[in-house]
Amino acid sequence: MKKLIYSFILTGTLFTSCSMNEEPAGKLNDETAIQTTADATKFRNGIYSNIRSVSNGTFIYSQEMQADMFVGTQINGNRLGPFSISSFTSSDNDLEDLWEYPYKYIANVNYFLPKLEVLINREGIDANTKLLLERYRGEAKWARAYYYYYLTDTFCQSYTNVEPTTPASGMPLETVYHPSSEYSTYPGRSSLAETFNLIEKDLADAYNDLEAYEKSSAKDAQANLSANAPYLSTFTVLALQARIALLKGDNATAIAKAEKVINEGSYTLTDRDLYPAIWTNDEGSELIFVPYGDQAQSSAVAAIGEAWINSSTDKADYVATQNALGMYDSEKDIRYEWFFEPRALSVNGASVVAPCFVKYPGNPLLNTGSTNALKNLPKPFRLSEMYLIIAEASASTDANKANTALNTLRAARIADYEEQTYSGQNLVNQVREERTKELIGEGFRISDLRRWNLGFSRSTAYEDIYEDVPSILIPASMNVTYEPGYYRLILPIPTGEMETNPQLEGQQNPGY
Repeated sequence: MKKLIYSFILTGTLFTSCSMNEEPAGKLNDETAIQTTADATKFRNGIYSNIRSVSNGTFIYSQEMQADMFVGTQINGNRLGPFSISSFTSSDNDLEDLWEYPYKYIANVNYFLPKLEVLINREGIDANTKLLLERYRGEAKWARAYYYYYLTDTFCQSYTNVEPTTPASGMPLETVYHPSSEYSTYPGRSSLAETFNLIEKDLADAYNDLEAYEKSSAKDAQANLSANAPYLSTFTVLALQARIALLKGDNATAIAKAEKVINEGSYTLTDRDLYPAIWTNDEGSELIFVPYGDQAQSSAVAAIGEAWINSSTDKADYVATQNALGMYDSEKDIRYEWFFEPRALSVNGASVVAPCFVKYPGNPLLNTGSTNALKNLPKPFRLSEMYLIIAEASASTDANKANTALNTLRAARIADYEEQTYSGQNLVNQVREERTKELIGEGFRISDLRRWNLGFSRSTAYEDIYEDVPSILIPASMNVTYEPGYYRLILPIPTGEMETNPQLEGQQNPGY
């Protein structure tokens, strides 16, 4: 790790000091930053800001542009170009951010946890305050698990594609805050098994702390057990546990956790007539967790829509491929209606109608002016994913369960849907396609292709109103093909990290 003091709270001077030998009044440092419950609450708010960052923006769309659902236009200014044309190297700045920021946020958690323990164990603390601080501890451990999940899913081979105990197959693990410029103290990569063990341990601890708070007499004890919760709950823990179990190939656990969310939570798949509000207003009956953000915090919310479209409707950096369009029933599937919009793009003096991806149209409440800022709050866990997890995890062992989950989701998305029964590889393929249709643009595609051991080729064989689209596309973006197991399905460790941390020598991902 590049050892900097990464905390959002450990910087800044409120007043100047008369003596250079004195601590300035109000200065925050490692020792004084968290001394009261109020201090802990402020730091906890910063952790939620970090969660909001890693579940949105570049952490979501970078690898979406790498896969088969989107293709670059000639007016994109090479924004995200290295991902789209598959030319990225370990020295690209965009890769540095994907690695560095999660580790910054892990450092924040590692700083916070022991400070919480001091407050929790102080003499004379009342029971309600202790319970509140333990809740904060659970939230912090969930956050650390989420950051390590993101890093592992981005920079490591899929758990089911490698022997997970292989040395240096996982991430460098940090659980203690000790900023240092001594490069010899930096950790090398752990095994995948060790990385996942830490993630699972943190999630188990988080569940226990959050469950205790939810069962308490606190007036807001159950405030986050319903849809659109701005703070973490036991259901958010279960949702991440289900996702992690699926990645591990632990299908029984994946099913059990996902079913608990469905059966014990108050969430429902959003009605078709209310479906647009999920994406425009960032609210819906199936949203398990929506990190808080309002107009006052708009500057800290990612303009995720800008990765694809522009506030000027005649411009777009990336458009949908025929691979994407061809998956949907264009007349009956609410997702086709809501995710893709024909827009006349102005490219090199020509006007060409193209399939623009508008899943992130911008929430008007996050605009600070008259222009659409294309900002949306992240929606990292939705009920639909739980149905998809059940369908995939049971497809090879319980076709009835898989078909039930698949049909339930499709009935909520497709008008006049008639239930179908699939079996064998056809069932597996149907589940995979449904997952792709539902989660398009949400950061899952490269991970899914890698663990399914599939490759891809982008199709630009457009039809009807889109037949002229190839004329405005970047040829190098159109012609990308990945074979199964292609090394670029895993991102490289950034060069800066490799050069800074001597323990990483010989541990770069293959191909880089």
